[in-house]
Amino acid sequence: MIAVTPGLYRHYKGNDYEVLGVARHSETEEEFVVYRPVLGTSGMWVRPLAMFAETVEVDGRTVPRFAPLA
Repeated sequence: MIAVTPGLYRHYKGNDYEVLGVARHSETEEEFVVYRPVLGTSGMWVRPLAMFAETVEVDGRTVPRFAPLA
């Protein structure tokens, strides 16, 4: 089970987001992370939990797509 908790996260490209929680699709029961940008007014977003928590390769390094901010 992947644990994503509400709070602030930084996308690997540098923008910060506030995770509001994890929601479940009513038909498939797939889990999605609900989040919004800290700056700007571009609304709320959802992304599959597995994709939110995965790693990506940047300049030959493996980094989290979204990393929690302390």
